[in-house]
Amino acid sequence: MPKRTRTTIWRTATTTFVVTLMAVFLAPAAAPAAARAAAPRESRPVYSYAQAIRESVWVDTGLDEDGDGRSDRVAADVVRPAEPARQGRRVPVIMDASPYYSCCGRGNESQLKTYDEHGHVVQMPLFYDNYFVPRGYAFVGVDLAGTNRSDGCVDVGGRSDILSAKAVVDWLNGRARAYTSRSGGTPVKAGWTNGRTGMIGKSWDGTIANGVAATGVKGLRTIVPISAISSWYDYYFAQGAPLYDGGPDELADLVESGGARAHCAAVQRRLADGSPRSGDRTPLWTERDYVKDAAKVRASVFLVHGMQDLNVRTKHLGQWWDALARHGVERKIWLSQTGHVDPFDYRRGAWVDTLHRWFDHELLGYDNGVDREPMADIERHPDQWATSTTWPPRGTRTAVLHPAAGGQAGVGTLGLRRAAGTETFTDDPGLGETDWAAHLTASTPEKAGFLTAPLTRDLRLAGSAQVTVTATPTTASAHLSAVLVDVGPDTIRDYAAAGEGISTLPGRTCWGESTAGDSACFKETRAKTAAVDYTVVSRGWADLGHHASATRGVPLTPGRPYSMTLRLAATDHVVPAGHRLALIVAGTDKDLIDPPSTRPTLTVDLSRTTAKVPLVGGAAEFARATGGRARVPAPAVLDGVRAPRATRHIPAA
Repeated sequence: MPKRTRTTIWRTATTTFVVTLMAVFLAPAAAPAAARAAAPRESRPVYSYAQAIRESVWVDTGLDEDGDGRSDRVAADVVRPAEPARQGRRVPVIMDASPYYSCCGRGNESQLKTYDEHGHVVQMPLFYDNYFVPRGYAFVGVDLAGTNRSDGCVDVGGRSDILSAKAVVDWLNGRARAYTSRSGGTPVKAGWTNGRTGMIGKSWDGTIANGVAATGVKGLRTIVPISAISSWYDYYFAQGAPLYDGGPDELADLVESGGARAHCAAVQRRLADGSPRSGDRTPLWTERDYVKDAAKVRASVFLVHGMQDLNVRTKHLGQWWDALARHGVERKIWLSQTGHVDPFDYRRGAWVDTLHRWFDHELLGYDNGVDREPMADIERHPDQWATSTTWPPRGTRTAVLHPAAGGQAGVGTLGLRRAAGTETFTDDPGLGETDWAAHLTASTPEKAGFLTAPLTRDLRLAGSAQVTVTATPTTASAHLSAVLVDVGPDTIRDYAAAGEGISTLPGRTCWGESTAGDSACFKETRAKTAAVDYTVVSRGWADLGHHASATRGVPLTPGRPYSMTLRLAATDHVVPAGHRLALIVAGTDKDLIDPPSTRPTLTVDLSRTTAKVPLVGGAAEFARATGGRARVPAPAVLDGVRAPRATRHIPAA
C-alpha cells in the first residue's frame, strides 16, 4: 500500500466527494466559479429526526462461533433520514459497534437500546443519532456477536468481535448479506448509503474501531476511538506483570446475552486457556494485537484519551499513534487530564463542534479547514487547553537521564551524567505510586526516588518514555514499577475520584432533536478538581522474569543482575519552573499490578539504569531547565491524588 500523506488523503477526499456534492446541492446551470464559491462547509439539520426511518437488519458474518450449524448473524439497528431516501440520494454512516447495548449501557448515564413492539429501535444511546441524522447521516448501532440480539459468541477483541463489526461495513458497501430477521427473513440491501462509514466509540467500542481499521476494510473512511485498547495483552498485562484479576473469559461472560452464554462455553474455555496469568504472550494475544497491523489501516484516525486513564492506559494510545505515524496515516488527537471519560462529558461544546466538522470533512468531503487545524489539543489545567501543530511537537527529542545516589538512602538525583553506585528497596505490595511520591524526599525502604533540582524554566514531556533498570533480586520472582512525577503544587482533575475528573450535575443540555423515546438532552458536568503537591505524569510496570522474552517468563536466579526496559504510558505534560521532575523505581504498584509470588529486595545498579524521556528541546533543554539556582521548599510528605482502589475493571465504564 503506498504511503498515505496529508496531501494525498485530503486530495482524494476532495476529488471523490466535491463533484457529487455540487451536483446534489447546486443548481445545474451554476458556473464552475460560482459552484466553488457556494460549496457547502457544514452539514445543517434540515431533515426530520421524528420521521427518520428506523429499521433492524441481521448481517451474515460467515462465522459459526456458537456451533449451532448455521452462520452467525449480528444485529444492526439503523436510524436514517427519510428525505434523502425519497429523493434517491445516498448518505454516509456513523457506526458504533458495542457489546454494551443491553448489559451495561453507554455514556455517563448508562443508556441502553430500547425497542418498540415491532422490534425497531426507539432509544439509541448517546447523542450521535439525535445530532447527525438531521444533518444527513445515518447512524448504525451494532450489537457485537454474542451480545443483545446478535448470534455468535464474544471473544474479547478476537476474530468474532472484529469480523462481526467488519461484516456490517461490508454490508454497507454491498459486499455482505443481511436479512430482516435473526433467522430466515428477507434479504436486505443498504441501497440508501454511499458506503462511506466512520466508526466511533469509547473503550471496548473504540477498540473494535481500531481492530476493524486494522483489517484494511474498504469503505471505512475514518475512526474515532475514545479511550480505546490497541493490544488486549497490554490491557491485562504490563510486560508480564498482571494488571487485573480475572481474564477475557470473565469479561465475555459479563457482556454475553443469555442465549449466547448457553452455547459459548467452548469459546470461553479457549479464552481462559489462552490467557494464563503467567503474563506470557500467547497466540491468543497476538491475534488481538492491532498495532502489528497498522500498515493495513486505510481510515483516518481521530484519537481521544485521558492521560490519567488507569483502566485503558495511555500506553495503548502511544503505541497505536506511533505505529500509525510510521505508516503515514492521517491523525488527530485530544489528550485530557481525566481518567476513563468521554470528551462529551468534559469538553462538550468543543467536542460536538469538532466531531461534526471531522465527520463532515471525512465522510461528506467538505473543505471546512479541520485538516489544517493543529493536530493536537492537550488539557494543561482543568478546562484549560493548548494546541500543538504536530504531536509530539517538532523539536521533541529523547533525553537520556541518569539516576544518582544522594545524601540519604533511596533519595537521589536525576541528571544527564552517568553515575555509579547502587540503591536498594524491598517490594511492599501494600504501597503504591501515591505512597512513594508522597515520601519522595524521605528515605523509605520500599522505593528509590531520584529528583532534579528545581527547574528554572518550564520543561515539556511529550510522547512515550522508557526506563531501563538493572536490578539484582534476592528471590526467584520480582516485579518492577517506574514512575515519572512532577513535584510541585498544582490544581488538577481528581482522576481518582468516582467520576475520574468530572462531577455530574442535575441540569441538562440538548444536542440534536428528540423524540418521546429518545431524548437529545444529557446531564451537564463540570470538572472535579484536587489541589496537590505532586502529579504522577506517567507510569510503567514489568515482571523481571520476562526480561529476555515477552513470550515466556522464567524464574530468576537470586543474586544475579538482570536488565529490563519498561515502556511507560504516553503523556503530554509541562513541569513548570520551580517544580522538580522525579523518577521512582519500586516493586509492586498497589491496586495497579498484582504482586509477585515472593517479596524480593532489589539492588539497582545506577550505572546501568537510565530514563529515556521525550522532551521538547531534548537534553539541551533539560540542561537549561536544571542549570539555574531556583529553590523551592521540599516538604517531607507531599499530598497528591490517591490512586483508585482495585476494582474489577471493564473497558466501558
